[in-house]
Amino acid sequence: MKHLLLSLLLSLCATARAAPLEEVPALAPLFAAAGVDATFVLHDVASGGLRGYNAPRAATRFVPASTFKIANSLIGLDSGAVASVDELFRYDGQPRMLDSWERDMGLREAIRVSNVPVYQELARRIGLARMRSQVAALQYGNGEIGAVVDRFWLDGPLAISALEQTRFLARLAQGHLPLPAAVQAQVREICLLEQGPGWKLYGKTGWGTAREPGIGWWVGWLEQDGRLYSFALNMDMRGEQDLPRRIELGKASLRALGLL
Repeated sequence: MKHLLLSLLLSLCATARAAPLEEVPALAPLFAAAGVDATFVLHDVASGGLRGYNAPRAATRFVPASTFKIANSLIGLDSGAVASVDELFRYDGQPRMLDSWERDMGLREAIRVSNVPVYQELARRIGLARMRSQVAALQYGNGEIGAVVDRFWLDGPLAISALEQTRFLARLAQGHLPLPAAVQAQVREICLLEQGPGWKLYGKTGWGTAREPGIGWWVGWLEQDGRLYSFALNMDMRGEQDLPRRIELGKASLRALGLL
């Protein structure tokens, strides 16, 4: 209960401080050239500033798809449904959509290869009541998970906007979620994508196919030169050919904003 009250208070404070999204003219040509309906949001955590592209879409909620693996990992670790990011989930021998899913693995690898069955098993271990309580405590999107514990982030009713993604990820990056510090640290570790001199990039992709067109996500945060930025991109997906564009357009947007 204390965690939930703290989360509500933090959410109210964040809402009170929320700044409008500043449209950056340099971003529009990137998305026009790609021919996609999309949005990109960059949150400068220190200043609270929000810059990006397509403000109306940035405030529109969509299913989080596999970006929810970040929250699912947090909830699973906090609830004891999994002991660590390296505890193995046993492969049951059934054919999977991807060959890379057909082996035993822990969350460290499962989040990297976006193993849906592993995270569905994790959600079933957590259980519907505990999942509902924790999603509410994290103030994650609309907070609605319905009655099916292992599909709600893929098919709905859970939905989240790009703006909400950046706020959630900024709190995780700072260790400010209402969860133990050790849990947040483990999840930050498995979200690390790449790093270079003076910077570290964390993130997760997602692809939701419950509606047409599909929804593609790339969300995360960037630590660069002592500053912290969270970001979120979502875009309409016409098929598998658009999968690489999520990260390509996201990185191009970061570079256009003077980062990376």
